[in-house]
Amino acid sequence: MQPFSYKKAGQAENAVALVAPDAEASYLAGGTSLIDLMKLNVQTPTELVDINPLPLTKIEMQGNGVRIGAMASNSDVAYNAIIQERYPVLSEALLSGASPQLRNMATVGGNLLQRTRCYYFRDTAFPCNKRVPGSGCPAIEGYNRIHAILGGSDRCIATHPSDMAVAMVALDAVVQIRGLKGERSVPLIDFHLVPGDTPEKETVLQHGELIVAVDLPASPFTKRSHYLKIRDRASYAFAMSSVAAALDIQNGIIRAARLAMGGVGTKPWRALEAEKALVNKPANQASFQAAANLAVAGAKPQKYNAFKVELTKRTIVRALATVGEMA
Repeated sequence: MQPFSYKKAGQAENAVALVAPDAEASYLAGGTSLIDLMKLNVQTPTELVDINPLPLTKIEMQGNGVRIGAMASNSDVAYNAIIQERYPVLSEALLSGASPQLRNMATVGGNLLQRTRCYYFRDTAFPCNKRVPGSGCPAIEGYNRIHAILGGSDRCIATHPSDMAVAMVALDAVVQIRGLKGERSVPLIDFHLVPGDTPEKETVLQHGELIVAVDLPASPFTKRSHYLKIRDRASYAFAMSSVAAALDIQNGIIRAARLAMGGVGTKPWRALEAEKALVNKPANQASFQAAANLAVAGAKPQKYNAFKVELTKRTIVRALATVGEMA
């Protein structure tokens, strides 16, 4: 591991002031992803600014919605009574990820910034456009079973690994960001970037900007929501395909829908066309299947992951059917 210096920040503005001027500095929150990548020499910051003392751990009502502090642990959010009652899809997504020990350490802000699990990204013996721009993407011709079928480019097909972000993007979450010039808000659907020609740019964050909170807006139907994750083993595994679904059903007719997918996209993938197709349709198998077909209509599978197309369709139908059966 490359040597680095270490500092602590007590307030968000101090943290930003320490990291922003130094291109090689990085924030340290739960460290569940960053420390692994530092050991692998994938990330090599020369200075870590520890933000664990920041007072950003509250989960509280704000108007009719909920504000989650960026330093709230994944466990605290998953077991919070407000989240479990109003946004069960988020609690389920968090509890499907990692292990209890990791969830106790991992933070909301850090989860949004998870790096891909692409083998080639994490092994410096291979080129990788995300790690070293312009060096190549061996995943496209290599073993790409876990890779994306949506949102890829000829530069990168790495999958975004987060479960939490999939649920949050379905819930219309908004990311609150602090920088040297003040605070700004970014809808989560616009926060992560598809790789295009610049796969090294994964989010809209500028260097030194700090996530301080995530807002979940009020919604009349997010209580009727579900997260379904399909993976190689029952626990401690990343999604091969996952779905966050929420439905507003009145007299058997779908009035509004939210649908997002994980494990298949280069970013947490919102299926907007599929959502539109569900509105004013009966809540039945035919409507769910039609939405599933639309959700993966633009998929571009690789040599080893074509199975994800059908798997995702079935995951969507099952998730929607589960929500449809909720009282």
